[in-house]
Amino acid sequence: MNKQTIHDRIDSLRKSLATQDLTAIIVPSADPHLSEYLPEYWQSRLWLSGFTGSVGTLVVTADFAGLWTDSRYWVHAADQLEGTGITLEKLAPGQPNHIDWLADHLQEGDSVAVDGNVLSIAEQDRLLNAFDVNDITLITERDVLTEIWSDRPALPAAKLYAHDEQFLAQSATSKLAAVRAGMTEAGATHHLLSSLDDIAWLTNLRGADVDYNPVFLSHMLISENDATLFVDNNKVSADIATALKDSSITIADYDAVQEALSTLTPEDLLLLDPSKVAVGTLSKMADDVGFIEQMAPSTLLKSVKADADIDHVREAMRQDGAALAEFFATFEQRLANGERLSELDVDSMLIDVRSQQPHYVSPSFPTIAGFNENGALPHYRATPEKFSYLDVAEGEGGLLLIDSGAQYQNGTTDITRVVGIGQVSSEHKSDFTTVLKAHIALAKAHFPDGIASPLIDAICRAPLWQAQMDYGHGTGHGVGYFLNVHEGPQVIAYSASTPKERAMKEGMISSNEPGLYREGKWGIRIENLMVNTRVASPTETEFGKFLNFETVTYCPIDTRLIESSLLNQVEIDWLNDYHSQVYAELKDRVDGAALEWLTERTQAI
Repeated sequence: MNKQTIHDRIDSLRKSLATQDLTAIIVPSADPHLSEYLPEYWQSRLWLSGFTGSVGTLVVTADFAGLWTDSRYWVHAADQLEGTGITLEKLAPGQPNHIDWLADHLQEGDSVAVDGNVLSIAEQDRLLNAFDVNDITLITERDVLTEIWSDRPALPAAKLYAHDEQFLAQSATSKLAAVRAGMTEAGATHHLLSSLDDIAWLTNLRGADVDYNPVFLSHMLISENDATLFVDNNKVSADIATALKDSSITIADYDAVQEALSTLTPEDLLLLDPSKVAVGTLSKMADDVGFIEQMAPSTLLKSVKADADIDHVREAMRQDGAALAEFFATFEQRLANGERLSELDVDSMLIDVRSQQPHYVSPSFPTIAGFNENGALPHYRATPEKFSYLDVAEGEGGLLLIDSGAQYQNGTTDITRVVGIGQVSSEHKSDFTTVLKAHIALAKAHFPDGIASPLIDAICRAPLWQAQMDYGHGTGHGVGYFLNVHEGPQVIAYSASTPKERAMKEGMISSNEPGLYREGKWGIRIENLMVNTRVASPTETEFGKFLNFETVTYCPIDTRLIESSLLNQVEIDWLNDYHSQVYAELKDRVDGAALEWLTERTQAI
């Protein structure tokens, strides 16, 4: 984006603030559903700042503009913000976040605007707590950008469609009954859902309103006897309307949710997740209606996949593995033939091979193909304006990190592999092997049923910590079933809190993705998806039930990058067993060059 354009937009925003007698504005990366990936209409922070990362908060005052983001994006953000007049503020332990900064720099009587339509109840509480001390006013009723963003894109209008019945273990009716049981347990008369993956899961419908996640813009209000889906009626075909009616779900206009909430009375008790419902959604609800603030029952229910769902996921992983074998065989051959390839070629080649698999829908997130120093940026994304060719000088080598995934009707995939280009060094191999040791440590772990997921992070990091190394992101996230590639409630990250909802339970699917990043040099990450399974033949029973992991990603880990002297026999056995399984799962799904590649890459070490 042109730097002058950003200057002009920030200047226009400042003039609007002055006209409305506002001291500051907060522009988060959010929409009314607090989604990770946003429709263009809600990409306000990107439009104002030019920063393309998925996480970041912009603050603008009369004489300051700053963007707060975490370590995954520091290098990326510094590059994109240079020359814009926007300061990069690094989110790190001990450093002030945007709320702290505003509380410290604003004066008594100052006012801060943030669009309530993109502000969660939980975030509003944090702002109010910080601002009350200095009598700073928070204003959530205005969308200040309306008057300066004249060509704002329209809301998406993709049609809803049914999740293929052959891949469904539960009807929408049975899921609604389970959610109502959760409402009863909590003591709620009504339940509001705004999180799009929860609604898609609950209705067994999918959409294309958001890139990468097959969801649709909607809200849902559930009571003991009624359930209403608030959605653009133009997106609903006759068949979908009939399916909803058969599940006893009524359709209402997307914008009618506020009016529906205004009919609640003091006798009602509304269950909602304060981190997943926007302040603006409740704007017309009476102040005397009571809340129960907790994680939505559907979030917990959909995190535990049925056995049939997991069987479908295994098949999707086989499909994905076969596609990756085709990709790597072709990729390596093209390089060997002397063809000059770029990071962008990696992305297009992956989409091509995956799209030939049954039930393919789309990528599950933007492909990260980072060569050498670009690989050291955990959320790097090559663009036509800025990308690297996979070039190395004679006798030298580099590392290409590829993090990619796909949405299939029978599962969601997410995998990271590292490829050596040219003559890799002993330091490359040492770093790669240390990350592999961390990956194996978690893959082999046993842990108590119900343990808080953040607590097992240290198991994975131990080999890296032993070598006095670490990485700045989490080790694992939950993964949806033909839904969001990043799904809660579980998260494997020692920095995360440990509420009871983050318990590890049988049937959950999580990623295992330790990494190592040397700024300006290279990045390494090895990622597989794993299912929580009960220990098959426990040697002890008096200490409770234990779980372990079944790795369900089927793709070789490049043994040419391994320094085998750094692995112990247990780790070697795990790797050889994994490769034996990968070969068995994929050998009948590929042929020709792809089968030759698979056979060679799964040889025991």
